[in-house]
Amino acid sequence: MAFVGDVHGRPLRNLRLSVTDRCNLRCAYCMPEEDYAWLPRVDILDFEEISVLVDRFCELGVDKVRLTGGEPLLRKDVERLIEMLAAKPALRDLAITTNGLLLPERVEALRAAGLHRVTVSLDTLHPDRFRALTRRDGLEQVLAGIESVAAAGFTGTKLDTVVMRGVNEDELVPLVECGRDVGAEVRFIEYMDVGGATNWSMDKVVPCDEILARLAAHYGPVEPLETGEAGAEEASAPADRFRLPDGTVFGIIASTTRPFCASCDRSRLTADGMWYLCLYAAEGTDLRGPLRAGASPEELRALVTGTWNARDDRGAERRLAEGPRTPLVPITDLRKDPHLEMHTRGG
Repeated sequence: MAFVGDVHGRPLRNLRLSVTDRCNLRCAYCMPEEDYAWLPRVDILDFEEISVLVDRFCELGVDKVRLTGGEPLLRKDVERLIEMLAAKPALRDLAITTNGLLLPERVEALRAAGLHRVTVSLDTLHPDRFRALTRRDGLEQVLAGIESVAAAGFTGTKLDTVVMRGVNEDELVPLVECGRDVGAEVRFIEYMDVGGATNWSMDKVVPCDEILARLAAHYGPVEPLETGEAGAEEASAPADRFRLPDGTVFGIIASTTRPFCASCDRSRLTADGMWYLCLYAAEGTDLRGPLRAGASPEELRALVTGTWNARDDRGAERRLAEGPRTPLVPITDLRKDPHLEMHTRGG
């Protein structure tokens, strides 16, 4: 397999692929407004265009693709895209991140299409908090969706929880228990100052050390899983993983207080073909334009290779080094450029 490295020697391996900027929730840390300037539909890549671009990425070393959004299950016939991607021998991992609302009626079709894994976002187990966080109802539907994943035969399921002080830091134990009950691994994510997190502040971040201390106070000693140990993540994975005394494993993505930029191999392709090399990047590379203009496979590979070779992004580390921080993007700027939104760029 080809190796394409950036300035720091980080490989091009992991592509987050947004298939829509639309979402059926309005989570305050991702989508701070009610009204948006959505991406023009004419700019949205069709499935054949996505497949062509994924082929070029695979030829350059990408072997992991995660479908994101917005909410990816809002994309009509997304199962057909999954079938196309699942048929690519170079892809050893094909996953989706969803808010779970549409899973109950779609999970069987996703499995049949060849999807490997499912991650569901779940920030609270309280209906009132769910409504406050998402500005919508639907927690029971999300929980039903999570339960349907195992019933459909999926393994390796994860539940992603953004931990926010004063919001849900008191739910760490119940969420671990929920994950255990449904056969999923919980990953706690430090609240990040990216995209639509316009109300972010450092005092709302619950750091990794505090999460560990809270869980240890309830369960007893928490043991880290070492790289290379059975069940441990690859060195480039964003989550540090830990084991409770009873064997339950959970993860923490400490992007805010312990950035993992040094090993980050992730990039993000938006639904309209803009390629971003870092969540903190202000600008991306247009792949839709050259593709629709008839660029050859060699030309597209050269564009991707040259862009990645020049990559010097260490956004989370640089933000941490800046000292006192304010939200990355003011809400006025979000209204000017939808590509700055997390629901456009994908997580």
